[in-house]
Amino acid sequence: MSSSFFIKGKENPKLGKKGKNTVATKRKGDGDPAGKGKVRAKKPSKYNEEISSDSETESPAVPKKRQSNEEHEYEETPQEKKLRLAKLYLEQLKDEEEKRAEEDSFETDLIAGRLQEEVLEQKGKLQRLIAKDLIPPDASEIRVLRGHKLPITCLVIAPDDKCIFSAAKDCSIIKWDVGSGKKLHTIPGGRKGTEDRHVGHTAHILCMAISSDGKYLATGDMNKLIMIWEAATCKHLYKFTGHKGPVSGLSFRKGTHDLYSASHDRSVKVWNVDENAYVETLFGHQDAITGLDSLSRERCVTAGGRDRTVRVWKIAEESQLVFHGHEGSIDCIQLINEEHMITGADDGSVSLWSVNKKKPLSTVKLAHGCHGDAGLEQPHWVASVAALQNSDTVASGSHNSQVNVWRCGQNYRGLEPLFSVPVSGFVNSLKFSSSGHFLVAGVGQEHRLGRWWRLKEAKNGIYVIPLKRKPSNPEEAKVTE
Repeated sequence: MSSSFFIKGKENPKLGKKGKNTVATKRKGDGDPAGKGKVRAKKPSKYNEEISSDSETESPAVPKKRQSNEEHEYEETPQEKKLRLAKLYLEQLKDEEEKRAEEDSFETDLIAGRLQEEVLEQKGKLQRLIAKDLIPPDASEIRVLRGHKLPITCLVIAPDDKCIFSAAKDCSIIKWDVGSGKKLHTIPGGRKGTEDRHVGHTAHILCMAISSDGKYLATGDMNKLIMIWEAATCKHLYKFTGHKGPVSGLSFRKGTHDLYSASHDRSVKVWNVDENAYVETLFGHQDAITGLDSLSRERCVTAGGRDRTVRVWKIAEESQLVFHGHEGSIDCIQLINEEHMITGADDGSVSLWSVNKKKPLSTVKLAHGCHGDAGLEQPHWVASVAALQNSDTVASGSHNSQVNVWRCGQNYRGLEPLFSVPVSGFVNSLKFSSSGHFLVAGVGQEHRLGRWWRLKEAKNGIYVIPLKRKPSNPEEAKVTE
């Protein structure tokens, strides 16, 4: 009983001050549960709700009035209300935690997917299947940017897809805004013999490259010179000399400012643009090199023209791999990913290669058809190729008034035509935008390397071809070898 005395005294401090009378009252109250209810009713206080709820749970007796109410309508006790609210709160917490867990797992999946993609990209096994969603653009949607007086020879697209740099036989370089189609900057070409005082090229520009961070632009010309420009302002920075023939191919190693250059002197040179320095020269080709490309590995690939070889140069190991396949001069080359590439030749063929096979994985002969009199037909030379990086979509250009877009088979085992885009003239350069939303063609009345033909109906200009996709475009599927 003493323990109940202390508990009760603690619960109601006002009653605790009355001493012995209080004890007597309490004990009397314990014996009569109904009386206890009456005492509570007479003395309301701010602690009433709490005390009554405690006493209700302890006391077995229930007032008659309460019983009659329960028969007609169920009344929720404070204890039950607390329990219900607690359950509701726990459910809310559970829902929030589940939602957070879903978001976390989604973010984790995204990060894991991104990392997996990067690993596959490094291995050269990433192939995004987007060709199936592409649809041919209408002729009215193709924009033509005109500014060069002579045939376009080469072009590059800035990494952010906002600008295009183009160069031509008029020795000039133009920077274009993709959105508006307006010229942002022009570096004029100089006359032959003004090399000493003119800032810029004074001979046909054959190739150009832009660094993956968009900082440097490199251009190479027939005068054996490589010029380095600040891409943002088109300010001239350096001039690299050393090649003994026209510079025909340039490429920055992805993620660095290392520059690879190829020339008709049959050599490949390595430069460090940050240090304004020459690094080394590599020899191997038996004829003028016509094209060069590289990605993030410390290696580059070259097309050897009339020696009919494609070579992979391993810079660090100072070794090279030699590939044979075309019957004519290999005039253009482009890497699809670290392990696969596409080439075009003057025998009219387009080939797909793997760095692990000495022969092409797939070849399409007469990719752009033939021209000439009956019995004397000649294939249309493939003057340019382009690849949408880490995808199954490639393109080729010739002078048969169209650009062909191709779909690579699974694991690059085949090459199927997707559609053709009408473009009149020699397609001397082709490039896909990084996003894959458009394809840019540099077109001229003449071939970039000579004047064998002249198509008078053609216009010298940049053709911006939108790559439209089907409306219900699912997530790009990824297939690995």
